[in-house]
Amino acid sequence: MLAMVKWYISSLNASFSSRVPEGEWEKKPYNPVLGEQYFMTWGEVDGCGETDVTCEQVSHHPPVTGFYIHNKKAGISLNGHNGQKTRFSSTSLICEQVGQSLLTLHNRDNESYFFTSPPLTVNGIWYAAPYIELTGNAYIQSSTGFYATIEFSSRGWISGEKNHFKCYIRKNAGNPKEYLFKVEGQWSGKSNITPYGTKQSSFFLDVNEGELAPMKDKEIEEMDGMETRRIWQKVSDAIRSGDTQTASVEKSKVENKQRAERKEREEQGTEWIPKYFTWESNHPTIFSLQRMLVSALKNKYNPPNAGNWVYKQ
Repeated sequence: MLAMVKWYISSLNASFSSRVPEGEWEKKPYNPVLGEQYFMTWGEVDGCGETDVTCEQVSHHPPVTGFYIHNKKAGISLNGHNGQKTRFSSTSLICEQVGQSLLTLHNRDNESYFFTSPPLTVNGIWYAAPYIELTGNAYIQSSTGFYATIEFSSRGWISGEKNHFKCYIRKNAGNPKEYLFKVEGQWSGKSNITPYGTKQSSFFLDVNEGELAPMKDKEIEEMDGMETRRIWQKVSDAIRSGDTQTASVEKSKVENKQRAERKEREEQGTEWIPKYFTWESNHPTIFSLQRMLVSALKNKYNPPNAGNWVYKQ
């Protein structure tokens, strides 16, 4: 579980912090089209093997992305889906990250870890300087009988630390008032670990250390017509050259094509089917791990469903 928490925290930094160059702000993302696909590979680091990534936009309204990440040499796979429900609150945009994920260690008798994603807040919108902060809670449940609760907090007006988190690791069969370890720090920086019953903390993780795996993807000319960079190529080229008029025209072409395809399906009475993922409404492993977590957390965690967009092997 400690290794899982390390990976989880480092993934937050990669997703919401390190991807934004220093001195720059968050950019408004493209609105993915139905069936849009993204493929890439992380290269090998320290003999770990290559890691392949497959993503597909499995729903447009509401927006939901299915993903499958697999490292054959290490015997690890991650299958899940992620969507967003947004609302405005005063000067911020609140984004609930819906969906769930399942990480499986195939070389350890399919040892599994179920986890959720924390809500995020986009601040600075009205000042044209948007940035992301994580708030609320996230949870990790293992098939080995351990679970983690992670609390995220943002920096206040007067005090507080940016990108702060506090994580408690407990046994499902243990006393919920007692924990095995407490991990605390910044998910975009350093954190420390403290065993239960002591006040002695030690170094746990620095997400800015270590070698980054090289990213590999195909040239645009080799990509299928539904791949992300191919779909948005002309829009991206226009934005980079500062031609907002052409960017708007090309963006409208992409959106109008989607509307025409949706209208054609409605007229023909056909249903769009994802190419790489299928919906499983009651995934047995997710259901089992959710029950373990609900039993430990009582009314603090109430999963909406036990479904997952499962990768078609």
